[in-house]
Amino acid sequence: MNGERFNDTTCENAPHKDSSWTEIDWTEANDYVNRLQVRIVKATKAKKWNLVKRLQYLLTHSFYAKAIAVKKVTQNKGKKTPGVDNQIWITDEDKWNGIKELESKGYKALPTRRVLIPKKNGKKRPLSIPTIKDRAIQTLYLLALQPVEETLADEHSYGFRLNRCCQDACEQAFADLSLKESAQWVLEGDIRGCFDNISHEWMMEHIPMDKRILQQFIKAGYVFKRKLFPTNKGAIQGGAISPTLANYVLDGLEEHIWNNINIGARGVVKTKNLHKVHMIRYADDFIVTGDSQETLAKVKESIVSFMTERGLELSEEKTLITNIHKGFDFLGWNFRKYNDKLIIKPSSKSVAHFYEKLSETIEQLLPAEQYLLIIKLNQKLRGWCNYHSAVCSKDTFEKIDYLLFKKLLWWMKRRHSNKHVHKYYAKYWKTIGRRKNIFTDGKWILVSCAYTPIVRHPKLKEGMNPYLDTDYFTNRKKYIKEKRQKARRRVAASNPAFA
Repeated sequence: MNGERFNDTTCENAPHKDSSWTEIDWTEANDYVNRLQVRIVKATKAKKWNLVKRLQYLLTHSFYAKAIAVKKVTQNKGKKTPGVDNQIWITDEDKWNGIKELESKGYKALPTRRVLIPKKNGKKRPLSIPTIKDRAIQTLYLLALQPVEETLADEHSYGFRLNRCCQDACEQAFADLSLKESAQWVLEGDIRGCFDNISHEWMMEHIPMDKRILQQFIKAGYVFKRKLFPTNKGAIQGGAISPTLANYVLDGLEEHIWNNINIGARGVVKTKNLHKVHMIRYADDFIVTGDSQETLAKVKESIVSFMTERGLELSEEKTLITNIHKGFDFLGWNFRKYNDKLIIKPSSKSVAHFYEKLSETIEQLLPAEQYLLIIKLNQKLRGWCNYHSAVCSKDTFEKIDYLLFKKLLWWMKRRHSNKHVHKYYAKYWKTIGRRKNIFTDGKWILVSCAYTPIVRHPKLKEGMNPYLDTDYFTNRKKYIKEKRQKARRRVAASNPAFA
């Protein structure tokens, strides 16, 4: 085993005394799986691939890992969505029997059920829904693959990874672009149909997991309008393991760009970043900074060669090279320098799309009681404001409040079209403390976006691994939560009607 003796007795299928779903000790199960995952990370760092393979086998054949896989798929949002077999696991008995069904020997995946999801641009995105058993098997093998992917991933890759989010990508972009001497040009990258076009041959050759199981995942096919279609390329959108597979395919792009741009005259890669090239990627959406258009043109060529090997291609229409003073959109934010000062704020497209969703909600709830409308709007407002609360969003929040006020006036007029409107205004809008024009029924209060505190998101420390540096991520999460709560309490103290 690459110079290391492997003790089977330390990692064998953990003995358990459980005889039913309710008797499973989840603390012990999580600890057991986590210990194996940590060993996989250490073996990956040491490049002991035989040991990695053995540890993955032990993990995917352990009782506790199977139990956790079943728990994950029966507690997420899609737990009541069946596949082509119309089966779901609801009862404890179903879940217990589901653990017994997660056997790799003789496993054959069923085709997925294809549905079409509307996109912002009016087109439709294909979504494939595996059966509940296939989702559990994918989750089980994800537990073994994710430690490898997290260890080998690009440093500035943030999508579909543990303890990373869009705000981390935003902070990294700020660090790379905010200074006066920072890069002035940005390549906005867009991959055409990333999930649908990944080369199966490349995945089978490079992804470190059971090849027979991987083949079942990617070759299962799909059923659409009662017809069976084969899948000769791509990773299904809707599979539990698909985002990690896509991440693994794109990992290495950051190093590939560096090696192609910073190569010296004698073929030696330079250690200094003379061209100010930095890549930030969130899933298949990425940007690359550079000191000139010529540099980014070379970067684009190197990206094309990287993508071609994996069966992917860039969208020529959406892949642009932009000056930072003109600005660009990334992850729903607009990045632009004004008088050499970088300002990040919600993009116009994000604001327009969000207001459209608010308008649809108000129109759908025209006959509903006021409190129901407030509850539904608050759910959307809180989520959207929290997402944008780490950037310069104050003006945007005030704009949303104004647009929402006008739309709610329309809602009131439609409900009382034959009456004098001013007689009913006081029924829906009241004064609480120093705040006027509050949309409330006396009990429920509509969230005011303008009162959302702006809290800077801390930059993620580089080189951190979620399996080895658990204390760092735990403390960081606690710090972010306390920082936001403190800001909200400060706002609430000066505004009695703050919601």
